[in-house]
Amino acid sequence: MEPTSETPSLRERTRRAVHAEITDTALRLFAEQGFEATTVEQIATAAGISRRSFFHYFRSKEDVVLGDLEALGRRVRDALEARPESESAWDALREALKTLHAPGSGAVTALEIADMYADAPSLRAKHLEKHLRWQELFAPDIERRLGIAPGTTADPRARAVIAAALACLDTAVEAWRESGGTADPVDLFDAAVAAVRG
Repeated sequence: MEPTSETPSLRERTRRAVHAEITDTALRLFAEQGFEATTVEQIATAAGISRRSFFHYFRSKEDVVLGDLEALGRRVRDALEARPESESAWDALREALKTLHAPGSGAVTALEIADMYADAPSLRAKHLEKHLRWQELFAPDIERRLGIAPGTTADPRARAVIAAALACLDTAVEAWRESGGTADPVDLFDAAVAAVRG
C-alpha cells in the first residue's frame, strides 16, 4: 500500500508513539507521587530517555498534563466556527467546548487529571494562561454572533462572554471532581451558566 499525503510518515508515527509513551509514564508518576513531587528527571528515567529528549517533546512537565494548548484552542475555535449562524454566542460556546471532553490517557483517568489541576499551583497558572490565549482565538466568532463590527475597540462583551463561559467550565469540572466523577459535567456547566446569566 502506497502512503498518501494523509498517511503519517514512519518518522511521524514513531514520534507520536514516543510522545504517548512519555505522556503515559509522566501521568502515572504524577498520579503515584503527586505532580509537584515528580521531576522531569524522574519522568525521563522512567521513560528510558534523556532529560534533553524529554524537552524535545515537551516544553515543561505542565505541558504533559495540559497537552498542546494551541491545538486544543484551535479545535474548539474550529468547532465554534462550524456551529450554525443562528446559534447564540452562549449556545455555540457550549457545543464547541464539548469537544474538550477527554476520558484521560491509558495511564490515568480524567478524574485523576482533574485532581492534579486542583493540587498543583503551576498547573493552575498555565491553565489561566490558556484561558487568555483562548479568548483571543474565540473572540472573532463571538463578536460576530453578538453583532459587534470587526475591528471595534473598547467593546468588552465578546471577551466577557468567553471568560464567563470558561469560568463556568472550570467550576463545572471542579464540581464534577468533587462528586468523584459521578455528576454529569454538561449538566454542571449548564447550571453554572444559568447562575451567571441569572
